[in-house]
Amino acid sequence: MALHSMRKTRGCWSFIRALHKRPEAAPAPQKDAVRRVFSGIQPTGIPHLGNYLGAIECWVRLQSEPGPVLYSIVDLHSITVPQDPAILQQSILDMTATLLACGINPEKSILFQQSQVAEHTQLSWILTCMVRLPRLQHLHQWKAKTTKQKQDGTVGLLTYPMLQAADVLLYKSTHVPVGEDQVQHMELVQDLARSFNKKYGEFFPVPKSILTSMKKVKSLRDPSAKMSKSDPDKLATVRITDSPEEIVQKFCKAVTDFTSEVTYDPASREGVSNMVAIHSAVTGLPVEDVIRQSAGIDTARYKLLVADAVIEKFAPIKSEIEKLKTDKDYLEKVLQVGSAKAKELAYPVCQEVKKLVGFL
Repeated sequence: MALHSMRKTRGCWSFIRALHKRPEAAPAPQKDAVRRVFSGIQPTGIPHLGNYLGAIECWVRLQSEPGPVLYSIVDLHSITVPQDPAILQQSILDMTATLLACGINPEKSILFQQSQVAEHTQLSWILTCMVRLPRLQHLHQWKAKTTKQKQDGTVGLLTYPMLQAADVLLYKSTHVPVGEDQVQHMELVQDLARSFNKKYGEFFPVPKSILTSMKKVKSLRDPSAKMSKSDPDKLATVRITDSPEEIVQKFCKAVTDFTSEVTYDPASREGVSNMVAIHSAVTGLPVEDVIRQSAGIDTARYKLLVADAVIEKFAPIKSEIEKLKTDKDYLEKVLQVGSAKAKELAYPVCQEVKKLVGFL
């Protein structure tokens, strides 16, 4: 009880200090400015193999490089589609546990909850007023998702790239790790930074994309599509928390082709190449070594080898997730402390933007 009270007190003082901190004019971006990394992940759905290899592993590595690193659980983005409040609250804590278990260290990075830093939505509105409607309507993800939802997409779904831009620019981020499907949105972020600087003077760095070394992890059931949390086929996606039996079943049912030899040729053998890419990524071996070690093994047996490698990779992570999920107070404390740190960075930037725009 005493620890809980101390946690609340420290959180309150951090918030008060941030709230009363005098606005500071942020310096114009310099070519030799300190690198600052930002990225975010939605709390909905259990992270899968593609999330881990395509994003989370990269996040963990970036913590060891110079410059501040911010990782946000972007709960505001998640409500572009209907959410059950109780499930969403639990999902935020579960995602926190997952990221910590995967190696995100609150001592090396700032891990925080997006909705706890109000400056995200304030900057988002200012940036939204700088972009034309057709630009958002022509974004690939908007067209794809509205087609999937039979033209029933919300305004929030249309404008969420503006909130995404605010997420990045609010911390004067210089680098953003992204997957291939987010490159178009990063171009929008870069254009907004340039437009703001042209209109109000040099202020925001134009952030650069960090493309992850692992390309898209493909669906196990349709190797022409990427692995997705929302795939209706339960055998298509391998989740971090899947049991060994579930992982073996999914890889055994993975779509390959009628050639038994294991080769790597993404253009003509998408399914088998996806297996090889996953095997390479989870073991750390080059693709060439994976192919050489798999000589003489048919694809049916090879699928089991890949499944075993994934099980071995996820076993300690899964165990740590379950352990962390039992300590709700600790997870809440991590988010509270991280959100206070993020606000201390966001507040002066947002205040300066308001002054530049003309707000009193």
